[in-house]
Amino acid sequence: MIAKGTLYIVSAPSGAGKSSMINALINRNPNLPIQVSISHTTRAPRPGEESGAHYHFVSKEQFEELIAQNAFFEYAEVFGQYYGTSKMAIEQTLTQGIDVFLDIDWQGARQVREQMNDAVSVFILPPSSEELENRLKMRGQDSQEVIRSRMRQAKAEMSHYDEYDYLIINEDFDHAVTQLQAILQCHRLRQSAQALKYQTIIQDLLVNEPEID
Repeated sequence: MIAKGTLYIVSAPSGAGKSSMINALINRNPNLPIQVSISHTTRAPRPGEESGAHYHFVSKEQFEELIAQNAFFEYAEVFGQYYGTSKMAIEQTLTQGIDVFLDIDWQGARQVREQMNDAVSVFILPPSSEELENRLKMRGQDSQEVIRSRMRQAKAEMSHYDEYDYLIINEDFDHAVTQLQAILQCHRLRQSAQALKYQTIIQDLLVNEPEID
């Protein structure tokens, strides 16, 4: 039997590095059954982004129709754009024993926890406001006005860090990824998952009588 996968909620202000950390974790562990949930969004694709790989890009009208159909596990409006996660896709993936990383904001995280109390949540913070602003500027994708708006929004988002199970400070990227991996490994060793995975060994150790010559 295969233990059900775990849903990991990962949140952070824009520029804190959550998406890069999740991708690095997956690249470090190519043999582990883990993947990132691909969200729907109404925002325009950024340079290099492809629909179906980074996001499912849809119109606002299409998104609102999906809301009416109760098709989303969670959804939220951020910076005037909708983001949502397919309920069916998440449930099917977890049933296959695959861990899913959900890259969402605190609003979406609240919605998920209300429906799945066994989800594991992680909040990622930058080491300082100055460093966060520098990272946003280094992207070279947003105007100064947009960056100021993102910094104001970041302070509001970061105030919700205490709603999460784990907290990581992304000062050194490699170390932060190692800490995220430690959370994954620790949860995979929980008794219920191990007992299901190794039930044959446990059966042999506790039930079967040893053959003594």
